Amino acid sequence: MADSLDLPRLAQWLAGEFDNRAQSLDQPTWFVHLRLWHRPLPLRINGCLALFAEQANALYLQNPYRQRVLVLQTGEKTPTVQYLAFRQPDRFRGAGAQPELLANLVPEDLEDLPGCYLRLRAQGERVFAEPEDGACCCFQYNGETRQVVLGFEAGPTTFCSYDKGVDPQTGQALWGALMGPYEFTKRVDFAVE
Repeated sequence: MADSLDLPRLAQWLAGEFDNRAQSLDQPTWFVHLRLWHRPLPLRINGCLALFAEQANALYLQNPYRQRVLVLQTGEKTPTVQYLAFRQPDRFRGAGAQPELLANLVPEDLEDLPGCYLRLRAQGERVFAEPEDGACCCFQYNGETRQVVLGFEAGPTTFCSYDKGVDPQTGQALWGALMGPYEFTKRVDFAVE
């Protein structure tokens, strides 16, 4: 990829089933064993490639959470990833492992998450996704406003997540990548989808 950003190639790198088994065994105090799915969507969002994302604790794969959509956009100045939420997330819960649940997805099922954008930049065989300075990504969960600081690094077979939840009032980190990124390895490739 050199240092130019190729969004279709990034989509191929992201498309897959990942886990952080090695990291969770090496540092069980700080890293829960997670499974992460990035499924290519059967439709484009505003003409852009998009992926369904979902994760689950490896001990409780029947209870996946954090359903969202990543939209890869060329952007005016720099390529970006826009995060979208589901209006009814339960309709699509489990689609990471059961992609047929995404067959009837339409754009009206999704809603914008203001402030939930990341700038993309390539460096060698890695792509880095970082928030704009001062960006504030918030969403509603169980009637409360939650804030998350987003970020990732992707390569051909790896995905590092810097996502962490923070208290909107204090900025204190509450969950997620508290001791460094979650380091995922691709176990199943979904790029052909």
